[in-house]
Amino acid sequence: MIRVAEWGTGMMGQGLLGFILDRPRDIDLVGVIVTNPAKEGKTVGELLGRPCDVKMTTDFASVLAKQPDVVCINTQSNLHEVAPQIEPAVEAGCNVICIAEKLSYPWASDAAWADKIDALAKKHGVSVLGTGINPGFMLDALISMWSSVCLRVDKIVATRVNDLSPFGPTVLNGQGVGTTVEQFTKGVADGSIVGHIGFPESIYLIGKALGWKIDRIEETREPITTTVERSTPHVRVAPDDVAGCRHIGRGYVGGELKIELIHPQQIHPEMEGVETGDYIEIHGEPNVNMANKPEIPGGKGTYASTGNYIPLMKAAPAGMLTVVDMPLPRFWTPSA
Repeated sequence: MIRVAEWGTGMMGQGLLGFILDRPRDIDLVGVIVTNPAKEGKTVGELLGRPCDVKMTTDFASVLAKQPDVVCINTQSNLHEVAPQIEPAVEAGCNVICIAEKLSYPWASDAAWADKIDALAKKHGVSVLGTGINPGFMLDALISMWSSVCLRVDKIVATRVNDLSPFGPTVLNGQGVGTTVEQFTKGVADGSIVGHIGFPESIYLIGKALGWKIDRIEETREPITTTVERSTPHVRVAPDDVAGCRHIGRGYVGGELKIELIHPQQIHPEMEGVETGDYIEIHGEPNVNMANKPEIPGGKGTYASTGNYIPLMKAAPAGMLTVVDMPLPRFWTPSA
């Protein structure tokens, strides 16, 4: 059995806990660390509504002292937010899987910190991996895999069209949903509207996999306006206001545009006749055109990806790793 601890019990954390509890013969859940003091002392069973008497705690040191084989961190997106969780886990001799978008290729945000974690992980003989659906799979690892059937790759264009309706205020605000076009433009300028987090990471991951030296990355964010009223439990969007963000990341190699990642996200796209989906075009020899409709759900895809990497971590090389350094992941069939 693999001894696993989980850090973070939000939507992603709860999904991963379900994955873990579905594998009682494979995974020993040794502890659950929470960031919300209101959950202190409650059981996972109370949180999920299914049998599990493991108690949740804010005392991360007590959980890490049990020396789990793998610590799964499902908390925040940015390196400075997850560093206080990753560093003590590594120092305790635990392998780490984390869904922070910035950890999928941490050298894009903070190369010095990434090198520090790489050295720390090697010192303790453990691995650190950033994963998720995007970045971590759909617009980087999957593209890299498809390139394996090519004799030549000239350019990559990939698009993920998804529905923001299931998400809460934090995500919707970051996409500018509910703003006017003027407010959207101002929010992009002041950094309060960020769109998708992870384009530099995905572009560098593709570059790493294909041996391309990325010399420049550009990003653009444009408002997606609506002609009809749209609403979710968290936001109401009037006609002519912003229902989402069309975010594009472009990666250049030797001054030439080689990677274009397009990610239009909005609430209820079907109300304007827009179908969700994931699309990959590789221009080369031969050409690749992959289409998947509707989109792979971001939440389920993220915690499934995290869980399916768990059995690969103990044999992974020590250090700060990316998904293109790992063996091809696959569904982990629970033991009978």
